[in-house]
Amino acid sequence: MEKIRITLPDQSVREFQSGVTGIEIASSISRSLEKEALAVSVNGKVRDLNLPVTSDSSLRIITFDSDEGREIYWHSSSHIMAQAIEELFPGTRFGAGPAIENGFYYDIDSPHSFTPEDFSKIEEKMKEISRRELDIRRRELSRDEAISFFKSTRPDPYKVEILETTIKEDDTVSVYNQGGFTDLCTGPHLPNTGRLKAVKVLSVSSSYWRGDASRQVMQRIYAITFPKQSLLDEHLFQLEEAKKRDHKKLGKQLNLFMFSPLVGRGLPVWLPNGTIVRRTLEAFLRDELLKRGYVEVITPHIGNLDMYRTSGHYPYYSESQFAPMKVEDEEYLLKPMNCPHHHQIYSNQPRSYRDLPLRLAEFGSVYRFEQSGELNGLSRVRGFTQDDAHIYCTHDQLKSELINAIELTQLVFKTFNMPVKTRLSFWDPENKDKYAGSPEMWEQSQQEILEVAQDMGLDYFIGMGEAAFYGPKFDFIVKDAIGRKWQLGTVQVDYVMPERFGLEYVGPENTKLKPVIIHRAPFGSMERFLSILIEHFAGNFPTWLAPVQVAVLPISDVFNEYAASVEKELAAAGIRVRLDLRNEKIGYKIRDWETQKVPYMAVIGGKEAESGSVAIRQHGQGDKGALPVSEFVQKLSSEIASRSLN
Repeated sequence: MEKIRITLPDQSVREFQSGVTGIEIASSISRSLEKEALAVSVNGKVRDLNLPVTSDSSLRIITFDSDEGREIYWHSSSHIMAQAIEELFPGTRFGAGPAIENGFYYDIDSPHSFTPEDFSKIEEKMKEISRRELDIRRRELSRDEAISFFKSTRPDPYKVEILETTIKEDDTVSVYNQGGFTDLCTGPHLPNTGRLKAVKVLSVSSSYWRGDASRQVMQRIYAITFPKQSLLDEHLFQLEEAKKRDHKKLGKQLNLFMFSPLVGRGLPVWLPNGTIVRRTLEAFLRDELLKRGYVEVITPHIGNLDMYRTSGHYPYYSESQFAPMKVEDEEYLLKPMNCPHHHQIYSNQPRSYRDLPLRLAEFGSVYRFEQSGELNGLSRVRGFTQDDAHIYCTHDQLKSELINAIELTQLVFKTFNMPVKTRLSFWDPENKDKYAGSPEMWEQSQQEILEVAQDMGLDYFIGMGEAAFYGPKFDFIVKDAIGRKWQLGTVQVDYVMPERFGLEYVGPENTKLKPVIIHRAPFGSMERFLSILIEHFAGNFPTWLAPVQVAVLPISDVFNEYAASVEKELAAAGIRVRLDLRNEKIGYKIRDWETQKVPYMAVIGGKEAESGSVAIRQHGQGDKGALPVSEFVQKLSSEIASRSLN
């Protein structure tokens, strides 16, 4: 038989007979890889493990420890859950069952009304199906064959509707079979049901078929699975930790922010404590901006609609923007982006190459129309503030300015001990209508981004189709204290807006040239960043960020005067301090301030008043002994200045 050459990710090349399957290639590498393999990527296309490879190819084995692997694992698990529900509750029909960020769900139409009491039955049936080790096989059908199959052989009106409304007459579709269960799906899927080892059904809620409130009410069952019980145990622990760290609950407990129906949905109001945290973050970044040559600007909360038509934000993002407002003979828009305003500042006066780079920064409020059902505390709001900046530079300066912006972003995440990975977000050349600019511009800017990532040794991966409509970007994905991943800061390259706004500078040979723009936001949204930061620290802010850094607690009224002098000395050193003169027992005061998660308490009794000292208690750690007030002030000042996370 004909031999083919397979190039593996490490660039090694192996020869196999034509028709070799992905699982056979994995087995030839190692027995452990064969057990862990879920699917295979052949020349960049993800496929089932049991499909033949018939020509020279670049090949990568996909396992659970990749995003692709988890999506395949959870999508296959949704089929296994559907089979389990069908066997337990005959007559059930199935809508959609996708993988989601953490697990999967299936929308079902069943005569049985599901409750949490059913979850353990579904879990046990899924484990039983796993023990059967049913092969999962793909079969391709014409559209008409598939419609006939789901009308007669396996009656399911929901699959028929999908086929009749979304599939063209001449198209071919695929179905996947495991034992007596068959589902309409593009795949790929696990090789057999035996790969499922640990399962937890999480919840049930209602949904509408195809998201239409006038259609059938479905029951949506959420679950998650893993190839090891230990991974499930770890995930369930993280879920419990996430509940304890919920920023909405902590925000209320610590008086950080609020929402009011009279203000409006999705419009957060910052309370004094939250304002302190936010302003402290802003001051931290402002200090860095000053060192790096930025100048700060302020722009209005609205803008003329024509400005956003010129930028392209209005046609591209019109569905996520508030409706334009008519003012006299003009139309205005609540500002969805800061960048068009900054472009007007750039064009306000003639620019020379000697003026560049120009780095304009703003903590600018913007507004997006999020659907009510998508609003979620601070993490999904309708009004938020971006730590925005736009750098206007020559092409020769682009690389160094990108490096500078990335280093600033890395500093932010390092300060909070958040490990970071970088996604290089590129365009999708198959959907050119989604993007502005020429293919040549996209190729050039993507190559420039790739070179910077390689030169800086970034831990990066490429996300096709994740670019902004005007250019590719670096997106930074951080991991919080309990292992959750969040996409936060961004650095973007833009050749489009200089063309659209006619931005120019005079070059060294007195010719007019176009600058390159870098869009940059280390925090991203201040609201979203703070929602993550609250949960990252579980509300236990490090001293430099805490709204109240020290509570001074006299054990009786006799020591109030000395306690007030301690408060004054701390405040004079710039330390945020509260004096608690309530007529309560000291034990009650300590418990109350522990609940408020204040980093330090200075307890004062007779011994401390006599010696000019304070008895120190640290949040979560208890008694730390006594220190003279001056030494306590010095200790706190040093901890705050260093931005220690202890």
